[in-house]
Amino acid sequence: MSRLVILSNRVADLRKTSQSGGLAVGLADALRQRGGVWFGWDGETLQTQPREATVEQVGNVRMISAAMTVEDYMNYYVGYANSVLWPLFHYRLDLVDFHAPYFDAYQRVNANFAGLVAPYLQDDDLIWVHDYHFIPMANCLRRLGCRQRMGFFLHIPFPPPDLLAASPNHRYLVEALLDYDVLGFQTTADTINFRHYLEEWGVGEVLDERTIRYKGRTIAIDRYPIGIDVETFRDMARNAPDDVRIDSARREKLGRKQIIGVDRLDYSKGLPDRFQAFGKLLAQHPELEKQVTFLQVAPPTREDVNAYSDIRDELEGLTGSINGRFSDFNWTPLRYIHRPVPRETLAALFRASHVGLVTPLRDGMNLVAKEFVAAQDDEDPGVLVLSQFAGAAEDMTEALIVNPYDTDTMAEAIHQALMMPLDERKARHKALLDHILHQDTQRWLATFLNDLETAGGHTNPPPDSLIAADAA
Repeated sequence: MSRLVILSNRVADLRKTSQSGGLAVGLADALRQRGGVWFGWDGETLQTQPREATVEQVGNVRMISAAMTVEDYMNYYVGYANSVLWPLFHYRLDLVDFHAPYFDAYQRVNANFAGLVAPYLQDDDLIWVHDYHFIPMANCLRRLGCRQRMGFFLHIPFPPPDLLAASPNHRYLVEALLDYDVLGFQTTADTINFRHYLEEWGVGEVLDERTIRYKGRTIAIDRYPIGIDVETFRDMARNAPDDVRIDSARREKLGRKQIIGVDRLDYSKGLPDRFQAFGKLLAQHPELEKQVTFLQVAPPTREDVNAYSDIRDELEGLTGSINGRFSDFNWTPLRYIHRPVPRETLAALFRASHVGLVTPLRDGMNLVAKEFVAAQDDEDPGVLVLSQFAGAAEDMTEALIVNPYDTDTMAEAIHQALMMPLDERKARHKALLDHILHQDTQRWLATFLNDLETAGGHTNPPPDSLIAADAA
């Protein structure tokens, strides 16, 4: 069995993965099974680039991490990755902030990181690169002589051709992706967008829905929807911490239902629209006064990007407005938490909630939708309200599917969820639970790695198969 090499923006601590999300746990288990390497940024920023990476051996896995300079952090991470690629791939052209030094740093950091990890690679390794931070990584490694099978998985959406073309470097990005042997996307729509780009811009040849020919090589593309470790999360949800149990008992005694949302503080999550929909729910259904509360957990993220401080100010303003209009001395309708909450607490909060709001404006998959379903009591389940623009909506059709831009309809969907009879709630939940059990983390891992193991490889590429480092 070939070793597995994972390259991602950050490296999970294999000694503490039980405290991490389900994806980190799944990747860690796959690494332990095969042995291998996990490489990424260590979170440190320095004035000068260190010549060597930090290496730790944990069992049969090497954890390799590297720092970057302050300049590269601002131009590569804050700049190109999160001020260009993130909004571009989430269909937010109005928030794209492109500057030439950003792109230069993006190429430079990928090349530097490739040079740091290459000495630790073995000829028969399977290399799996994750997400938009490292799109050019295969090309950088190929330039160093690496001929291993390489796969790439995009955790966020892939935009349609006309939106992607708004980036000055769009062709570079796509040709860099074609240096992998297997390309994985979250949804069918993402794979269609990628194929349409190739056809519209005359890049390579689309042989069929899963196969592309490019410069004499064959690349496999497919949809690999990410799942969760369902049973582990269900067990976690059943064991509520004391504070969650006390809060639930109080609400039960008062006859109040809880709505919950859990998202990173990000403009792609549709949080202002969600808050507005909740305000409309209370205005349109005064009988819900003191009968329902909305708990939104939104820990901070990417605080160095200006757009994130703007959305924080907007949410705090909406929270004050809604509570000022509707609250009473013994009822606060909207509770907004802007800090991290332990994973075991979130699982218990999901189980104690009657409605889960997962309403992003655009999302790759959104595992919160699956975690909410997994956490529910089978005999008295809550109802999932899910955005049509979340990747999860492609399969989780038994949720109440909403347009997150339509706050009036979203308010009515929340009301429908609160009023839904038990038999319908149980039927919807069973179907959703069956789906997430079928498409769990292990299935995602096994399917992608099997396709990568059987890929054609990159043993003898023609000399011109490597894109120019300064391609635009």
